[in-house]
Amino acid sequence: MLKLLGELKGYLKPQEISTDSMVFRLHNQFTSVLLLACSLIITASQFVGNPISCITPASLPSQPVNTFCWITSTFTMPDAFNREVGLEVAHPGVTNDFGNVKARKYYTYYQWVCFALFFQAICCYFPNWLWSIWEGGLIRTLVTGLHHTLEQEETLCKKKNVVMEYLITHIRTHNAYVYRYYACEVICLFNILVQLFFMNKFFDGEFITYGWRVLSFTDAPQEERFDPMVYIFPRVTKCIFHKFGPSGTIQNLDSLCVLPLNIVNEKTYIFIWFWFLALTTMLVGLIIYRAAIIFVPSVRPKILQMSSRMLEYETCQSISRKIELGDWWVLYVLSSNMDSLIYRELLQELTKRMSEHISPVSP
Repeated sequence: MLKLLGELKGYLKPQEISTDSMVFRLHNQFTSVLLLACSLIITASQFVGNPISCITPASLPSQPVNTFCWITSTFTMPDAFNREVGLEVAHPGVTNDFGNVKARKYYTYYQWVCFALFFQAICCYFPNWLWSIWEGGLIRTLVTGLHHTLEQEETLCKKKNVVMEYLITHIRTHNAYVYRYYACEVICLFNILVQLFFMNKFFDGEFITYGWRVLSFTDAPQEERFDPMVYIFPRVTKCIFHKFGPSGTIQNLDSLCVLPLNIVNEKTYIFIWFWFLALTTMLVGLIIYRAAIIFVPSVRPKILQMSSRMLEYETCQSISRKIELGDWWVLYVLSSNMDSLIYRELLQELTKRMSEHISPVSP
């Protein structure tokens, strides 16, 4: 297991240069690794046993039936989930349909779970890939050598002057930079909402309320319990295998099929449900926060000061008045990638130079 998942650890290592937010990384890195790990675990059948095992007559080899039921579908009877196991039904959802074919609930998605999780992981990583192209390594280029104080004073001064010249020369030209990043964060929220919608369609409309039903199931009295995990991911189902008899007559063989893989599926998706709920909440809060930054410029000096406690509020306020949102964002990102002392000196000198040459931005 560790060998299988060990290669994924590299995607969770903290980056030396960060150009995004923690919530952005939770969506792009952690969620992608989580979904990919779940896909690999489900794919590795040696960790969970055979994906399906059907009870067949002694005259019929079990392997063809197992293969047939796996690649086609199995079914349960929804009204049998509320009956008492051992007295009324053999297993939850397993009973005689008495020829009522329309009352059957077929399960065809379990073959596609590993592929669905893999595709979801790719979708979650897409905003990070897009931002890495749009960002172009700008912040890494600016902060090279300025994220620590081990360089000689002369070298640090030269690099600070290079950064300052860049900021002065390219003042009020970074709006596209910041709006592209904010667009990537909006894509993250859109991606999660779309995935929730398609997972709900994938599980026949049962996924959206899956977590709430599991929580209510644990609080319900024993005699009233109806396990939603067994309903969506049944552990025992029925399968009908057709074969020719000795005289050429078609025979229908009704088999019980055990699905041990659904034990993994139900635990996987209950964790994904709660994680997606938490991630959606964080992304909505992040979008509201970004909207406040865009439409309420008065909050920017305070945020800039909070990013580096060594800065005076007057300095942050003075420089925020003379730059646009894109320039402010570049300075904000630099604060988390540069040594705090160097960053304070850079902003103080930048404020002086901008006071001499640049007029305040009109509201």
